[in-house]
Amino acid sequence: MSPPKTPGRVRTAYRTVPGWLSPTALGLCLVGLAVSVYLTYDHFSGGGTLACPEGETVNCAKVTESQWSSVFGVPVAPLGLVFFLVLLPLCRPAAFRRPGLALDRLRLAWVGVGLAMVFYLVWAELFKIQAICLWCTVVHVVTFLLLVVLMFGQILIRPAPTRLRYKDRTH
Repeated sequence: MSPPKTPGRVRTAYRTVPGWLSPTALGLCLVGLAVSVYLTYDHFSGGGTLACPEGETVNCAKVTESQWSSVFGVPVAPLGLVFFLVLLPLCRPAAFRRPGLALDRLRLAWVGVGLAMVFYLVWAELFKIQAICLWCTVVHVVTFLLLVVLMFGQILIRPAPTRLRYKDRTH
């Protein structure tokens, strides 16, 4: 007798994953990737292509051309691009269905690294540059939403990923 189907969930031999988890995470990754591509293009084309108002508070050029727009000499726009390119395969449906904790931990750790970078960049925008970049804010919000989606999705995966005890493993 097969187990009953649960609406809105993808059932595998190992885990039941909420049906919304992968599409939502992938959609957010694609939005973040698109904005990161735009910011990276602007950075390497010499600036001037950003569609953003240049006021006192909202000023993308002031933010993206500041000394805070690089970390250890590496521009942050391409770092955002790398962040979303690495996260895309980790958010594929097959990656969520795989048994074990390795990909789950990697996915959450990677988003944690991204969120730490977001905190640093928001701090720099608010307290050092004293201007906000709207495009950067989109990436910041997307990164935070990814953390929320992945955390709640992880909680809802059934059975919850558990640690395999040494004595319980099959030989």
